[in-house]
This record gives sequence, C-alpha cells and structure tokens, in this order.
Amino acid sequence: MASVLNPYLTFDGNAREAMEFYRDALGGELTLNTYGEMGDQGPAKDKIMHAGLRTRAGFTLMGADTAPGMEYTPGQNISISISGEVEDAAELHRYWERLSESATVTVPLEKQMWGDEFGACVDRYGISWMVDIATEDSQQS
Repeated sequence: MASVLNPYLTFDGNAREAMEFYRDALGGELTLNTYGEMGDQGPAKDKIMHAGLRTRAGFTLMGADTAPGMEYTPGQNISISISGEVEDAAELHRYWERLSESATVTVPLEKQMWGDEFGACVDRYGISWMVDIATEDSQQS
C-alpha cells in the first residue's frame, strides 16, 4: 500500500458528532477511538483521540478532539497527515526529515502508545503536519 495524504481536523469536544455528520454526508466507514481506550481515565476518557472516515469514493478524513492540555484554536484546527505501512517507513522518515527541517516540532517522531511512530510539526510556512508510520508491533494488533 502506498502512503496516503489527508486532512486531519481538530474539534473542541464534538469530534464524534462532527465525524458522524461527515459519515452521513459522504458515506463510508467510520472508526472512532477514545482517549479512554488508550488508557486515559480522566475527564477526556470519552472524547475522541482518533477518528478515521474512509469513503467508497476514496476520500479519507481524520479527526480528533483537542488533546488534554492543548488549546483549541479555531482557524488553526486542521493539519495534513501523511501515513503509511511498515514497508513505507523509509519514505515516511524522509518526509518527516524534510518537513521538520526549520520547523517547530510539537511531537518528536517516536513510538506512541498505539504502537506507531508518530511526529507532528509546524513547518516554516505555518502549516501543521503529522507523520504516522505503522510498525510491526502496531500491525499485529
């Protein structure tokens, strides 16, 4: 499978509602994962940590509620996400190296609780990027 590029939307506590709306409007299959499913048992446990909508037309739309401790800023609530499988790792690492050069790294590219390598940065032009690289560990679950 080739790497994919898609928008990633951030919401202020209503990600489930918004992503269900997009599913109803665009069709497709929606997956939702909460912060609680990743171990957070605090006030954010029922909020959406990651949502993915894949439509029959080939659209992919991702989203989440603002992470605990992060500020929600309307107008700056969209990022571009690049993701891929284990076999795409070398290419994805190159993308990360180039995009994060002279950028503000907000999340260093490293293994995360869901098993993938993930990093986020704001490039020199003010565009937010996220790179997610599947690992052998994350593909076994």
